[in-house]
Amino acid sequence: MKRGRFIAFEGGEGTGKSTQARMLAETLRRRGIDAVLTREPGGTPGAEAIRSLLLDPPGEGWGASAEALLFAAARADHVARLIHPALERGQWVVCDRFVDSSRAYQGGAGGVGDDAVRALHAIGSGGLRPDLTVLIEVPPQTAAARLARRDAGRSDAIGGRDAGYHAQVAKSFRALAVGEPAAFRVVDGDAPVDEVHARVLEALATLLDEAST
Repeated sequence: MKRGRFIAFEGGEGTGKSTQARMLAETLRRRGIDAVLTREPGGTPGAEAIRSLLLDPPGEGWGASAEALLFAAARADHVARLIHPALERGQWVVCDRFVDSSRAYQGGAGGVGDDAVRALHAIGSGGLRPDLTVLIEVPPQTAAARLARRDAGRSDAIGGRDAGYHAQVAKSFRALAVGEPAAFRVVDGDAPVDEVHARVLEALATLLDEAST
């Protein structure tokens, strides 16, 4: 059986990547492609339990190193129990965040370092990479307005960090995309959702054409 494709959506808070991941999965299914929509941290019972610890942490919360370890543990379970099996069945996996989020948040903004995050990923998930990563970018003011509407002042432990932290996250994502152009497609998310979705499909055109042949 032909292996499925693995597409990850990345971006900072309020970029609209979760909406675009859902829309892509729906479009793939309408086109007759068996698609699995999942997220990180999460996607499996074990990873969802770790998600709760990360986004609503006990006590004083986690430092960046502990966060990186928890994300890597959640990802290892997710890859082993959901992503790898789905790809082997020939399904497309559309994931809302993957290892590049850890590289940008804990590795970049958190100061853990890219080498450390990649090493954890190699140990826990065999270094698995998406076939393509779609990075959604929006201006900071657009992201802030979206978050205000979405969260109504009730952000999670990571989303609620200060503007300086999130600016560093955005900078880290951009550096990853510039440094690894074959792995990323950068999409301007500052537009109506249908227009952004069209841009996503354009970015995935080669993979979609291959699927139809």
